[in-house]
Amino acid sequence: MITRREFLVGSACAAGLAALSGCRDRDGGLASRIPGEILGANSAAGHRLRTGALPPVSETIEAEFVVLGGGVAGLSAARQLRRSGVNDLLLLELEDEIGGNARSGSNAVSAYPWGAHYLPLPSEESVEVAAWLEEIGLITGRAADGAPIFDEYALCADPMERLFHHGAWQEGIVPRLDVPHAERAQIEGFLARMDRWRTTRGSDGRRAFAIPVDRSSRDTAFLDLDRVTMADYLKREGWTSEALRWYVDYCCRDDYGASADAVSAWAGIHYFASRNARAANAPSSAVLTWPEGNGWLARQLQQAVGTDIRPKSLVWSIDCPPSGGVAVDFLDLASERSIRVKARGAVCALPRFIAQRLIHGGPGAVAVFPDLVYSPWMVANLTLRQLPGSTSALAWDNVPRESRSLGYVVATHQSLASHPRKTVITYYQPLDDVPPQQARETALARTHESWAGQILADLQRMHPDLPAQTARLDVWLWGHAMIRPVPGFISGPTRRRMQAPHGPLAFAHSDMSGISIFEEAFTRGIDAANTLLASRKTLSPA
Repeated sequence: MITRREFLVGSACAAGLAALSGCRDRDGGLASRIPGEILGANSAAGHRLRTGALPPVSETIEAEFVVLGGGVAGLSAARQLRRSGVNDLLLLELEDEIGGNARSGSNAVSAYPWGAHYLPLPSEESVEVAAWLEEIGLITGRAADGAPIFDEYALCADPMERLFHHGAWQEGIVPRLDVPHAERAQIEGFLARMDRWRTTRGSDGRRAFAIPVDRSSRDTAFLDLDRVTMADYLKREGWTSEALRWYVDYCCRDDYGASADAVSAWAGIHYFASRNARAANAPSSAVLTWPEGNGWLARQLQQAVGTDIRPKSLVWSIDCPPSGGVAVDFLDLASERSIRVKARGAVCALPRFIAQRLIHGGPGAVAVFPDLVYSPWMVANLTLRQLPGSTSALAWDNVPRESRSLGYVVATHQSLASHPRKTVITYYQPLDDVPPQQARETALARTHESWAGQILADLQRMHPDLPAQTARLDVWLWGHAMIRPVPGFISGPTRRRMQAPHGPLAFAHSDMSGISIFEEAFTRGIDAANTLLASRKTLSPA
């Protein structure tokens, strides 16, 4: 995210950059010869849920509380339970690794992200995240005015981001190269308006746009923005610049996996206006990052939880019997045995489109939400024999303007080595050009060679030599990567209903926020754990 001031400062520099000749799309057939595979969430296990091909329960175990799902929300809930004195705890995770969409991988060259890859500095309302960052040493102290001092090694090193347009690179992602004066004025006006939104407060004293979203003002004047799309809002305000529209689409696709045509204006403005971080040693727009992205943060949460994490566990039934407590049936994928865990209560940190199919029993009917929209993504990691060639300094985040992708980040950007030769780059593309279900089906039907050809052709426009330097290319398909904040979802009744506990079952997932970011998942986990802890004395064993 860039401020109006940063835009004005950078515009003068960009005006002097010379355009370079474009590159032809050619990989010489390398796509079929580069090794790699298509990875993703355990779709085979999901298929077993649909078909019901599951063995009967053959063992029963007990715990005081059970957490379902090892993404950030589930890990945060387990950490909160643990630090509140709960020792008899079990966390069940489907995959062989924890993290959810903060999952990461590694090879001989570097660790790398498979999803979320950075954490912005915490805003005024993100008190739980800020406290945790201090606990784990990412906030190392305070300046005289109270502003936090962040770990210099975790702050993203310069250059942070750049944009490729018409064969040339510019610093920053807000378009400046070849942007007519009238469009520049629109961009400046838009950024100025977002700056004003950042400080606007409602009659309830809350900022109009905050993180977590539920700490935003509930004034109708602000929530009315949730009834229209971000694209409609731009038109209403007279912002017709093609360059501005590209930038807004890029930002919406980055956080929501969908363009301004598909997300609400409230969500679109939230991207720009919700963050107001303070830092003694960094600008407010700085981010924290690591080679493995937010996988580093997930590991810190995992360490706080301890050893009571059971991976390769497919939850297939969540029962809230009249006698009290909760009984969770899961398939141990390693042994092919179904096991029942009985507990006083549970935190369900599974995406709701899955969880609502598994829950039965409890007080009243199980709430079902058929209209939830999730955005699919494709992420690829390319291991390169040498850093990509370029006419300017390689940035951490490298974005092509003429592409459906969001570009790539460099895993070794934070390396202390002066000139690392080999690297891994992580390439991101939300699959939003067709409706989500169609995008999922199309993505799953494609071969590795097909994906590799597309990715290499896109990257070759920026780096003609990149295909020849690619030693390996792996693809990860996220069918339901994140909730999509379509018009009406943020302000409507669905989100409020999703947050209500179901008997001894408390929910924790960023899909209840409408915005899938680390801060939302982290706080949802704490809230769900606190819900169970508040009724700990009254919950009955299953």
